[in-house]
Amino acid sequence: MTLTAAPLRLSTVHSQFEADFKARLHWSADTDAAIEISVAAILQDVQRRGDAAVLEYTARWDQVQAHTMQELELTQSELKSAFDSIPIAQRDALQAAAARVRNYHEAQKRASGESWSYRDENGSLLGQKVTPLDRVGIYVPGGKATYPSSVLMNAIPAHVAGVGEIIMVVPTPRGERNAMVLAAAYVAGVTRAYTIGGAQAIAALAYGTVTIPAVHKITGPGNAFVAAAKRRVFGTVGIDMIAGPSEILVLADGTTPPDWVAMDLFSQAEHDELAQSILLCPDAAYIDAVQESINRLLPEMPRADIIAKSLNDRGALILTRGMQEACDISNRIAPEHLEVSSRDPHRWEPLLKHAGAIFLGAFTSESLGDYCAGPNHVLPTSGTARFSSPLGVYDFQKRSSLIEVSEAGAQVLGPIAAELAYGEGLQAHARAAEMRLK
Repeated sequence: MTLTAAPLRLSTVHSQFEADFKARLHWSADTDAAIEISVAAILQDVQRRGDAAVLEYTARWDQVQAHTMQELELTQSELKSAFDSIPIAQRDALQAAAARVRNYHEAQKRASGESWSYRDENGSLLGQKVTPLDRVGIYVPGGKATYPSSVLMNAIPAHVAGVGEIIMVVPTPRGERNAMVLAAAYVAGVTRAYTIGGAQAIAALAYGTVTIPAVHKITGPGNAFVAAAKRRVFGTVGIDMIAGPSEILVLADGTTPPDWVAMDLFSQAEHDELAQSILLCPDAAYIDAVQESINRLLPEMPRADIIAKSLNDRGALILTRGMQEACDISNRIAPEHLEVSSRDPHRWEPLLKHAGAIFLGAFTSESLGDYCAGPNHVLPTSGTARFSSPLGVYDFQKRSSLIEVSEAGAQVLGPIAAELAYGEGLQAHARAAEMRLK
């Protein structure tokens, strides 16, 4: 039986478009009740028993037996050995990608991550002090697939921000360590690393154990147990986001080779069955050509089963009245990855308000952004790009306001503050301001 993929065909001129469009976009972020109960118990157990609980869960789920947490710690020499052990082409690729990611985030820091201050007309100093977090934890998946690129994207902006200690956790099922992940940790400047995963790793980072110090923020993707744990520890620590399935939206004007667009749709569909790939295009014949490319290229893909299910269940090829309408629909979707596969992408870019990352032009495949273009690949999903941003240097910094009021400034500001304080019924606030008046 030949494997096929037929994304839902929609047209904005059809009366049923709105209903069908909303149904195709729908994805529930509700977590399984059994997962929530299990995660709550794990977090409580690790908070209570620390290292002992982490060791037990690691033995149970990863089949890694260890008597002490020190046996699960990866030393800097082990990370260096992993780097030295991989093929030179992989070493070169890691270092080239890391350099580009570092350059981008250093530019980001210069643009928005520096302290500043000024003095007003009364000589008072007002400003903002930007300081890095002391310690962060990064979670790297290690189950169905391994992601050295995630190490770079999470650790490098933290390093650029000036974070003092970067602690990586990565599960190693049955003790199988991925050399490229460890090599990426070496290249990215990870301070400490442990071969633990799941909700117990999140708990250890959030609450701290005898071996693992509590961090101030946790970033990085994971499975449903990891996502549920991050949601529960938020408030005790900061988190980056609760990520949903991966998404790509391609705005095409019909000038890009259809095979390229089909493969770009595949690039997200191959992540998992819940990933979403959508094409918006005003050219019906071009949409037909992309469908033909899908049919022809799919059998060649090693993850064809996953791609087919993703495209059949959640994919869509949407015919629009024009590129402007395609941009309007894109803003409604607020996709994680947005490709503007057009001869003149800069014509349409000003119309695009909501997206995790915007890839301009036919040669800018989303996969380049995933690995080595420079900007971060940790992006908001499930429409949260309407109010969220990519992971960046700013996620590993905090800001303190600076206020130094001069004697002259106190004479100007004091009566204002006192008036407002009396209006709120807070007499001590008012009196504190008035005492500084001449």
